[in-house]
Amino acid sequence: MPFSELHARAHIQNLSAATTLEPHWGYADRAVPCTNDAGSCAYLDVVYSAHDRGMLYTGIIWSTLGGILFLWAIWRHFNEPTISPSLTVPRLAGFRKLRVSLAVFIRTYLLPDALRTIFGRTTRLQVLVLAALAGYLLIFSFVGIGYNTWITPVSGMDGVYNTRSSIGPWSDRVGVLAYALTPLSVMLSSRESFLSLITGLPYQTFNFLHRWLGYIIFVQSSLHTIGWCIVEFRLYQPQPSVGIEFVTQTYIVWGIVAMILLLLIFVLSTPWGIRLTGYEAFRKLHYVLAIVYIGACWGHWEQLKCFLLPSLIFWFLDRGARFIRTAMLHYHPSETSGILGFKSIDSAITRFPDEEHGDVIRLDMENVQETWNIGQHYYLCFPQCSVWQSHPFTPLNAPEVVKGVVKHSYILRAKKGETKKIADLASKGTLATPVILTGAYGESITKELAPNTNIICVAGGTGITYVLPLLLRLAQQPSSSDRRIDLVWAIRHTSNVQWIRQELGILRKARKAMNLKIRIFATRDISSPSTSKESIVPAKNDDEKFMQASEQSSSAADLCDCDLDVPVKLGGGSADSSRHPDLQRLITDFLDNAVTGPTTVFASGPGGMLSDLRDIVATCNSASKVWSGQERFDVSLVYDDRLEW
Repeated sequence: MPFSELHARAHIQNLSAATTLEPHWGYADRAVPCTNDAGSCAYLDVVYSAHDRGMLYTGIIWSTLGGILFLWAIWRHFNEPTISPSLTVPRLAGFRKLRVSLAVFIRTYLLPDALRTIFGRTTRLQVLVLAALAGYLLIFSFVGIGYNTWITPVSGMDGVYNTRSSIGPWSDRVGVLAYALTPLSVMLSSRESFLSLITGLPYQTFNFLHRWLGYIIFVQSSLHTIGWCIVEFRLYQPQPSVGIEFVTQTYIVWGIVAMILLLLIFVLSTPWGIRLTGYEAFRKLHYVLAIVYIGACWGHWEQLKCFLLPSLIFWFLDRGARFIRTAMLHYHPSETSGILGFKSIDSAITRFPDEEHGDVIRLDMENVQETWNIGQHYYLCFPQCSVWQSHPFTPLNAPEVVKGVVKHSYILRAKKGETKKIADLASKGTLATPVILTGAYGESITKELAPNTNIICVAGGTGITYVLPLLLRLAQQPSSSDRRIDLVWAIRHTSNVQWIRQELGILRKARKAMNLKIRIFATRDISSPSTSKESIVPAKNDDEKFMQASEQSSSAADLCDCDLDVPVKLGGGSADSSRHPDLQRLITDFLDNAVTGPTTVFASGPGGMLSDLRDIVATCNSASKVWSGQERFDVSLVYDDRLEW
């Protein structure tokens, strides 16, 4: 470090009288011996000892996180399911019995939402993890600092004194912790998540911690700034010369810039800020501001670049991996020249008009690629509209290779933004649009699904895309006599079944073998089971009689031979805006009739529906009954939390 820069950060040290410079990792070197007054030397002892302990504590924090991830990886390795779909699952015994009972106990108390007014629709488990992290950081923010106050004379000015206190060392401590948490914040936000590789949890699981860890970093940085402002503008004398000299130093200017950027990031990441700018604008601004913020932090305190450099590396690795994923999906040999090149995928558009809530668009495309896992999703970019935006969608079909290609089918509701542009194209007669895919992301939702596990699929509107591939995959597999399957789909009108009539036809033919019961509930159809008869472009289907019926009527009973006697739960307000399936009754009735085996509820839909399901599933679990051998009280919930972003 240049001598002038070191002198600016050395504050009260007399470097010219020092015989040696004692290095301290992450801080300015210390002049030894101390030739200041006794009070100033005692203060410097506290400053440097507190900083050294702070750096040790950051090491402990990262060692703890590394240890947790290491143990998690070992647990995951030895806990991999070894059950084949063709084998019978043994009854709970030994270690498995303990593990399942513990999971049920945790689910009972930590699955429901926690303090929704503060944290939103977030489970108690997520909030508990956040509280543990916050408590851990709170302890390390205060321990290992000698708290005292020293009144020291100002050199060359009789009767003028500085007040030196532990505010300075404490402010440095919280600043160091803010730097140390920056790589973790970047890791929690990565789509190509290193944490997902270790834990097996999908990347979106970490969004809640990323958001609140960012709030913690903002609070730490604010306290660091406020603390040093008190010291330099109030406790040190004479004023205002000391304050002016302090604020004009280069590293302080960079600190001010970093704090302004962090304030902008904080404001724009609040629900109010996202609504003000729009989600896409927020995301782009978030990327840019975060990178510039890290650069400003580097300019403010280069000695802690050991935390900033990994943050930048993780960020660029994430973006690089996204480009690689996209290239693997789109670089194919040309049909004419055979030269490898990038090519978007042509997607057929089918439009289902809905003037009240926005049209629904179905996209069907084929691509030469590897199949994805059930439950994974892709990011879709529509270059005909904009190359700067992409949105996550779950394929509604089961992944399989047919004649060397893999089919993708998606449904999306066009409200505004890119999806509205696609709907506008379709309304003008456009039958196809190019699509650029990135993915697949997420974890498989079927890898731990035992043959005797009963299944309830609950979907709201376009959320059917999350559960439909699972049902289609089960329709392809040998049926299990020990398993019951229910599908509950809440839609606005019975005509909405046209979105997936081909897939419903497959389930209709296989439902007896699958022991599947399909229940479709139209929330806005009160008096008539049939609504508008839109003319839909027919899709290919081997069952011609079924297709003819679907083209002549939009009644759910005609289209899928389904049960429409779903219990209705009325809320406040008008009937057509508050009617929805009584999920409590549906799930409890299912469990009462499920003779053996555990149950998994797969769900996707509005946030209110997912919150209700968390409460319902939590009340259906009983660790004591599972321990006594009653597996039907082992009820888990797997849901698509991308809808909660």
